Amino acid sequence: MLETSNNDELPPIPAKRYFAIGEVSELCGVKPHVLRYWEQEFPQLNPVKRRGNRRYYQRHDVILIRQIRALLYHEGYTIGGARQKLEGEEASEDVSQRQQVIRQVRTELEEVLSELKR
Repeated sequence: MLETSNNDELPPIPAKRYFAIGEVSELCGVKPHVLRYWEQEFPQLNPVKRRGNRRYYQRHDVILIRQIRALLYHEGYTIGGARQKLEGEEASEDVSQRQQVIRQVRTELEEVLSELKR
């Protein structure tokens, strides 16, 4: 999912709940105006907005920004291509989670059926 080799030059993400746009800019090596633009282009990127329309990013937002950065700057994707790739990853994660739940329910139902046959 996230290529760590592309993010070796980036600093580690501190253990904080919220990050200001300036902090995220430094953590991800991207200027603040680029982050604001990416918010418009990537629906998954949706920081919390508080008083005065100030953005507060959470850890998962920082990780997503690093993914977007890797796709655009290191893997050569266009904005549209990166958006599709991220949406495709979300869809495949949803499918695998559904399949796992279905397997678990099926196993439990088979156990109940074997108990009823006794």
